[in-house]
Amino acid sequence: MDLNKAMIIGNVTRDPESRNTPSGQTVCSFSIATNRKWRDKQTNELQSQPEFHNIVAWARLAETCSQYLKKGSRVYLEGRLQTRSWEDQTGVKKYRTEIVADNMIMLDRKGDAPATGGIAKNPAPDSDSGDGAQPEPPKEEEEIQVEDIPF
Repeated sequence: MDLNKAMIIGNVTRDPESRNTPSGQTVCSFSIATNRKWRDKQTNELQSQPEFHNIVAWARLAETCSQYLKKGSRVYLEGRLQTRSWEDQTGVKKYRTEIVADNMIMLDRKGDAPATGGIAKNPAPDSDSGDGAQPEPPKEEEEIQVEDIPF
């Protein structure tokens, strides 16, 4: 039996960018920072090491992330690790490891930070566009009240 599961809690480092693939599928990409903290045994000083995770969400979860997450939002995210490879313009092979999200919980409380608490799941976590197009900024929509969110 194999298992590919990633679970992280951290802060969104940039506003999510969303776009549609040529087939009409919504995809959203953003980054989450997690911070490992420990106390140095020799100096007794508190140490910190940030780690940055690239996140990709598809379909309805992508729309939710794009609409409700902002830079600084605190979020719990579940997904699977995926590594993509491609050749750049100079012929050098590049790699990028991402977490393909299939579940997200917004951890900010009402009035705290940019987002409000809530849960979102992706009904189609195994979608993949592979078109390599650059993300477009999210479209302007009417403001939604927290009470209107169906989850």
